[in-house]
Amino acid sequence: MVPADTHHAGRTRSFSFGDYVVGAASNGRVFGCAFGDGTVRLFDSLTPDAEPVCIKAHAGAALCISADIDKAAFLTGGDDGMLVHTSMLGEAKSLAEHKHRWVDHVTAHAGSGYRVYSVGKDAYVIPKKSAGEPRKLNHKSSVGGLAINPKGRRLAVSHYDGVSLWWLGAKDSGPTLLEWKGSHLQLAWSPDGTHIMSAMQENAVHGWRLSDGEHMRMSGYGAKVRSLAFTRKGHFLATGGADTVVCWPFTGGGPMGKAPAQFGDTEGVAVTAVAANPKLDLMAAGFETGAVILGQPGQDRTVSVAGGGGGSVTALCWNPDGDALLTGTETGEIHITDFRA
Repeated sequence: MVPADTHHAGRTRSFSFGDYVVGAASNGRVFGCAFGDGTVRLFDSLTPDAEPVCIKAHAGAALCISADIDKAAFLTGGDDGMLVHTSMLGEAKSLAEHKHRWVDHVTAHAGSGYRVYSVGKDAYVIPKKSAGEPRKLNHKSSVGGLAINPKGRRLAVSHYDGVSLWWLGAKDSGPTLLEWKGSHLQLAWSPDGTHIMSAMQENAVHGWRLSDGEHMRMSGYGAKVRSLAFTRKGHFLATGGADTVVCWPFTGGGPMGKAPAQFGDTEGVAVTAVAANPKLDLMAAGFETGAVILGQPGQDRTVSVAGGGGGSVTALCWNPDGDALLTGTETGEIHITDFRA
């Protein structure tokens, strides 16, 4: 899939929309992107001449995006207080409204059918077959991130001073609190569900091994870690926030006491986004210059992905087959690279 040289990989088609790319997600062969002007654009990842479907989903800015539980559909939250479902049919359907509030974070799990979104200190759980009000999960401070575990049964909610773990199917149960001082933001579950990792407001990553609550603290980054992702089998956690892709080992009792593997040293240009290929032990990394590379933890060889140079990379996303990669930037550039032979 990836050529054994350092030339540009794949065939790339590019678009320019002029508005900040808030985030991206994939649902089957469809990529979804949310923009700062409130639009959502959907792209067929494997049809070279397909035009994107553009949907005005929010009156203000879109703030977050996730693949939905429905095929080829997406969830977005906005500063208009709306939780919106969009599809390739070009439809925008409101699922919830919170007037004069922001829907900050969204996530969903197709297998278990749960949708979750947050407004301020509260997370709201919508089961697939529920016709009543969403289940409200309250926290002492604003929600910094949401993540459902790989089996679709447990929700992690980050906030100030730690992460709360909720069982999605147990309506009367309270959370398990994983404590650590500071503000916790983006979350990543390990593929086997044994670890939960949090990027922090400070230049650090913190995590917990759930079997015994052991803490893991990774610090020393030159900038805030805005992106983190496990490799497909969970052997490494790749992180941004430095001028190289820092990959912490999660085998043989790691990562504490072990040096990280790295790739893609750029001598002062920060990594702003990372994304794990779902089929190969391969990472994509985007930089503040707009450049994107492919590499493996601890390997010197990298492959450049065509289409860089459109401002800092704010979104990176693989399709489920791992043969198409979407890049989004702060200046509204979208690049979709097809790696099929």
